[in-house]
Amino acid sequence: MSTIDAPTAVPVPGSTDHRVKNVVLVHGAFADGSGWRGVHDNLTARGYRVSIVQNPLTSLADDVAATTRVLDRQDGPTILVGHSWGGTVITEAGVHPKVAGLVYVSALAPDTGETTGQQYEGFAATPEFVIDVGEDGYGFLNPESFKAGFAHDASDEDAAFLRDSQIPINMSVFGSAVTRAAWRDKPTWAVIATEDRSFDQAMLQHMATRSGAAITNVSASHALFMTQSGVVSDVIATAAMSAVPAER
Repeated sequence: MSTIDAPTAVPVPGSTDHRVKNVVLVHGAFADGSGWRGVHDNLTARGYRVSIVQNPLTSLADDVAATTRVLDRQDGPTILVGHSWGGTVITEAGVHPKVAGLVYVSALAPDTGETTGQQYEGFAATPEFVIDVGEDGYGFLNPESFKAGFAHDASDEDAAFLRDSQIPINMSVFGSAVTRAAWRDKPTWAVIATEDRSFDQAMLQHMATRSGAAITNVSASHALFMTQSGVVSDVIATAAMSAVPAER
């Protein structure tokens, strides 16, 4: 495990000098795949084939199934990327034989047998990250605190779009245990937002260090997948150059 601060050394834009050409992006809770647009455009300009999963956020099994469907469509080795709750999803789905490496973007990384909820134990609460849970058990981020807790470094317009396009998550997903943690067998990278107000910073660093990830720290909010798309893209490109190609 190593830790560096952004920016990091990466291939130049437009370069096709990479060992893994496929990238699959997995969004987290309270969001959809549209936030990955900047990463998508950056990586496709470099010659990567990028696919974006649209998680239903109804259960861990459903989100893993949605990710697996996209992985099945890849024509070779793939870097699997997850943001936030998407980290739990890629931890489970990443055992897929086409996955050559994992990238966690301010993401959760449970171990085998652990739930997402257990990752919060022993770490500080984040008061600006407020979830409103309905009678049906689905949660939305509180609109009044959304920008402060999720995307404080985004423009007002971008934060408003993220707020208004939220997908609610079934809160029961946080109690579902991972059956096999892919990071125990696959090379792993992590991009951590040092100004993240959704997760305790110590929690993010702990999970990334435990997984053996090569860590890149960047000054950003929890929405770094959008606000720091260049740095996130650079780390994905580094993973693609470094990972040993997986089984076809």
